[in-house]
Amino acid sequence: MGALLVIGTTGYSVIEGFSPFDAFYMTVITLSTVGYAEVAPLSNAGRLFTSIFIILGLGAVFYTVTAVFGYFAEQGFRGTFGRRRMEREIARKRDHFIVCGYGNVGKEVAAIISKNNAPLVVVDSDPQAFEEAKGAGHLCVLGNASADDTLFRAGIRHARGLVAATASNAENVFITLSVKRINPGVFVVARACTEDAVPKMESAGANKVVLPLRVGGKHMAMMAMRPLLVSFIDTYFGRPSNPLELEDIEISGDSPAAGKTVEQVEQELGLSILALRKRDHQLFPKPAAGLRISLGDELVVLGRREQLEKVETETE
Repeated sequence: MGALLVIGTTGYSVIEGFSPFDAFYMTVITLSTVGYAEVAPLSNAGRLFTSIFIILGLGAVFYTVTAVFGYFAEQGFRGTFGRRRMEREIARKRDHFIVCGYGNVGKEVAAIISKNNAPLVVVDSDPQAFEEAKGAGHLCVLGNASADDTLFRAGIRHARGLVAATASNAENVFITLSVKRINPGVFVVARACTEDAVPKMESAGANKVVLPLRVGGKHMAMMAMRPLLVSFIDTYFGRPSNPLELEDIEISGDSPAAGKTVEQVEQELGLSILALRKRDHQLFPKPAAGLRISLGDELVVLGRREQLEKVETETE
């Protein structure tokens, strides 16, 4: 369009001898096709130039308008289609995790869950955080995580666990209350920003309450006192090439470990049982070989991914 204005102004100045302002005005009314009177009678050469200029100008104008309209229409279509496709994908999720709040803590939680190839849905009411989560490749829901409609869209009825990681104690309490009212079986981990919020979140139904500052402080203290141990855990078990993994397994009715002793399970399945928690919440670190495993018990096991998948598949 800028080039057309320059060409038109120059052409009328050269061909008809118009002043720069008159030539510019003639160019504008010609491009806009408003039908105003000519600045002065045109010669045959001027009329020929105007005819060609109108054809070129209208083509350029229509092309520009069409391109701009098409761009916005395409963006709107992509946005609508993308949201609907994401909603359909979320609706098909089962046994997934929901992370509410994509701030500093939520980003780290989502990254670790994704790194372990677990299904994940991120919920945040901030459009910018929503776009960041979507850009990171996560399935996302834009909305208030304490609202029932938002939780339904995130698939709370079929979720395995939820992390309330917003920066507000009150919001995390409301999220926990809403989740437990809709699906009491969801395992909820709530973030507490202050010490006094811990009992409130536990009363709301949170299965675990975490103070990130306290956890970070403990980790730093352990690094200072036992650097080799912490470094080994952080690097060895966090390395993608590591053949061994830690897993938490609950013993259900069709589990191959049900009714067997710790020694039998380790020999038959090739796993190392590091801890066992009975249904009455009694914990046995490095349980005795003769301790019998019952339904409802939980095991912390160490083994290869194919071994863990075998146990997990048979326990589902």
